[in-house]
Amino acid sequence: MTQSATAPLEINVAQAHTILRETREAPALPLLIDVRETHELEIARIDTALHIPLRELPQKADTLPRDRPLLLLCHHGGRSRRATEYLRHLGFSNATNIVGGIDAWAEQIDPKLARY
Repeated sequence: MTQSATAPLEINVAQAHTILRETREAPALPLLIDVRETHELEIARIDTALHIPLRELPQKADTLPRDRPLLLLCHHGGRSRRATEYLRHLGFSNATNIVGGIDAWAEQIDPKLARY
């Protein structure tokens, strides 16, 4: 994902994992954003993710960087898809939804994560 191009609207967990693993330097350092509720993070979480519950996104969107990839996830991908579409509406062409959410992440990337 380059800064001048629009990021894809959606990627799968394998693609997200590759982006997060391989991109370690600014300015392209991706920001993983978890839009689930706090009680869901108590069940399963990715430690490097920034937690912004979906209902708080309108108040916090202006604090997000526009020059880094934003990778959004939730439980299965529905809420993060809405969050991605909302951010795109605000002009965040760098926002991308992770299809399948943390459930797919636990199944395909980190089987130690609890599934619910």
